[in-house]
Amino acid sequence: MSLTAREDIVSWGRVVRSSMSVARPSFRDELGSLIATATRLHPRGLLACGLRRSYGDSCINDGGALIEMGGLDHYLSFDRRRGIIEAEAGVSLADVLNVVIPAGYFLPVTPGTKLATLGGAIANDVHGKNHHRAGTIGRWVRRLELIRTDGSVHVLEPGEPTGLFNATIGGLGLTGVISRVMLGLRPIASSNMEAETLPFGNLSDFFALTAQSVSSHDYTVAWIDCLGTGGKFGRGIFTRAAHAADGELKVHRARGPSVPFDAPGFALNRWTIGAFNELYYRVAGRARKTVVPYDPFFYPLDGITQWNRLYGRRGFYQYQSVIPPRDAEHVTAEMLRVIAKTGQGSFLAVLKTFGDIPSPGLLSFPMEGTTLAVDFANSAGTLALLDKLDAIVREAGGRLYPAKDGRLPPATFEAGFPALNRFKAHTDPGISSTFWRRMQA
Repeated sequence: MSLTAREDIVSWGRVVRSSMSVARPSFRDELGSLIATATRLHPRGLLACGLRRSYGDSCINDGGALIEMGGLDHYLSFDRRRGIIEAEAGVSLADVLNVVIPAGYFLPVTPGTKLATLGGAIANDVHGKNHHRAGTIGRWVRRLELIRTDGSVHVLEPGEPTGLFNATIGGLGLTGVISRVMLGLRPIASSNMEAETLPFGNLSDFFALTAQSVSSHDYTVAWIDCLGTGGKFGRGIFTRAAHAADGELKVHRARGPSVPFDAPGFALNRWTIGAFNELYYRVAGRARKTVVPYDPFFYPLDGITQWNRLYGRRGFYQYQSVIPPRDAEHVTAEMLRVIAKTGQGSFLAVLKTFGDIPSPGLLSFPMEGTTLAVDFANSAGTLALLDKLDAIVREAGGRLYPAKDGRLPPATFEAGFPALNRFKAHTDPGISSTFWRRMQA
């Protein structure tokens, strides 16, 4: 297995573009020699990655080596009685669903895309619309195998005494190469979702709906009009759902359009986004109850191939923050006012709350509070806007999601993650990333 020089590696946000030496192994027994070779040849070390759905530079190792794990996609076992699956780290969440849904199971936690790998999901300790019930995916990991660049192999379980398990969950791939995973699953009676959609007129209504829904529904999430002003400020569409109590256990394979080329830079602006948000609120904001397949509920954007090209050749940043509960409403309002004032909002703006279930990972992003995620086209003034939002988040004692943000300042990172020094003690010296080097600058 050899490393091949490539100059076309990009993150999902398409702002970060890099040159690396890349290998894609097909079998786990290739990893040992590949890791040794990459460590020996590259002063910037190596990084393992999945399907590169991280928006920023946490999945990039510019000038170093990259191991694409997607070829390690073999299943090792499936205990249907206990609902536990074991697979190589390169298995995608989509493939897991294909296997477990017919057997009456679902992922315990899923992000907004199923086009991510098990290893990538664990390295970023992903969360979903059910954090208030299930926490992060790291809580459901029963065992994982980690290969370090010194050649050692570690089989890690929750509660192991060294702390390496907790450092690896949400550790951005910096503690070693995750090679296989044992994951607990959630039993379901149907692959359909019973969903309820409710429009809300302001942020107070959003928080009231959330408080009302977390005890009765497994999943809650809201779309918010981030450019709304005046009487439209803080309006949005709240969705709450649960797995249907009965129905078929069918794998849904949504097929949608593809974006064949980069959209022109001028296509997304205050007026086009504002017009879309107005139309979306009017059309999608009807109060209603529906039974829908799981795919469009959890993964609406997966149905649009290469949707990231909608932001043009220069790409985009996703900014995701979490604000502690005490100040969540007025801080979220302050952030939305800043965004609306600049006119640099997005039609993709998501607002939801995290519960008080602690994440196991030392660098896990979720904590109790309210999280806002907004996409911003990479244009003049974008970085200045994000700096303003940083100041608001830091003042409130919040944090940003490293997997999403490709320009997170080191000081903001350090302020948001109090266990950072404990984490550093577990990093693998032979592993690095563009993100990690930037945080050490």
